[in-house]
Amino acid sequence: MTETRTGFDVPELRRLRYFHGRLLGARDLQREQAYFRDKLKLRMRYLLGYGVVCGLFVEPVPGGAEHDTADAKTTERLAKVRITPGLGVDAYGNEIVVRDACDVDLWEALSGSAHTTTTDPKTVWVGVEYEEEPVDKTRTVFTSDCGDTSDCDFGWTRETYRIRVTADRPEADRRCDTCGDLHGEGSGILWLARIDGIDWHKPLRASQIDQSIRRPFGRRVPTVITGINWRHGHTYTVNEAKAILGTTDEKGGLVVRFSDDIRVDSLRRGVVDIQVIEGGAGKNADSWFMGGEFTGVPGTEFTREFRYRQTTRETLQDDDRVLITVRSAFLLDRCCRPVDGTHVGGKVPYLRTGSEKDEVDTATDVGCALPPSGVGPWTSGVGLGGDVFESWFFVREG
Repeated sequence: MTETRTGFDVPELRRLRYFHGRLLGARDLQREQAYFRDKLKLRMRYLLGYGVVCGLFVEPVPGGAEHDTADAKTTERLAKVRITPGLGVDAYGNEIVVRDACDVDLWEALSGSAHTTTTDPKTVWVGVEYEEEPVDKTRTVFTSDCGDTSDCDFGWTRETYRIRVTADRPEADRRCDTCGDLHGEGSGILWLARIDGIDWHKPLRASQIDQSIRRPFGRRVPTVITGINWRHGHTYTVNEAKAILGTTDEKGGLVVRFSDDIRVDSLRRGVVDIQVIEGGAGKNADSWFMGGEFTGVPGTEFTREFRYRQTTRETLQDDDRVLITVRSAFLLDRCCRPVDGTHVGGKVPYLRTGSEKDEVDTATDVGCALPPSGVGPWTSGVGLGGDVFESWFFVREG
């Protein structure tokens, strides 16, 4: 995908030049501060990227119960979250530091337009934004002849943050790289979580808070595998394995789902292999490759999942191992970068299909419930892109 660049969004860089006898005023020192701050932000934004560096997790805050008054029964709004301490960098290169845990009343923080609707929103997004405020009143020694100073002014600028809560879905950053123009209004907000199914008069549950929308720090967010329709390492009967592989059902097959768009034209022969190892082990065991093809490929340029089914009639037998390989380095996303496909710990979630609405089942694994980022569910990838996605299951008779 080729991006159209309209300019290099960088301020003019002018550095203060000292010489003997020069008179320095407040404006000169302010501009020198701005120069070094712009240089730091330039390096952060274009060289390193932006996103959440550490912490800034969103957790529910336990609430009280309904209470009665003498006149009528009133219900307190109890939908509150806690943002843990942490560090983030916004798309402008500003560092956002949350030094202490911060409790947020979602209704109070919600943008004003949502308060005027007849129906309370059931879903909101929570984020943080860099903010500055002048502090510490300081008396001046003398005033300027130009009249641009007062007898008393703020002597320091405190770098702080502001909590943002909205009922409108934030605009996603669809840029392929941070080396480009910012993506529109609200670019400076780091969105941390989406909260679903809100009952404003009840405390929130952890299951209502989806933190997967937060952007990890970096120049780009790699496309990863978010779900598969077989259980890694599981043992299936022969008939169950046939159903998963689509051996006799044209609507069946292996389903792999991605976090973002991948190019349909990268779904080529050889990208996916199904290898059967007979008997599972031993020198007498044989192995063979099962024929297959992509089915139901959309006629569009991009897709978020593919289906790959068996096209040959070989029969699986007791104690066979079915090894599935997806060469994710050959699957290109909308930015023509490889999918980050490393199957870390075999923990890509099982994708339950066959119902009207698919769902990801994350309750099928034990140990390491959350990935290293601390935000689930697990996906493929280690942040580098490419590699090979490997998985397998076993076959038993009966």
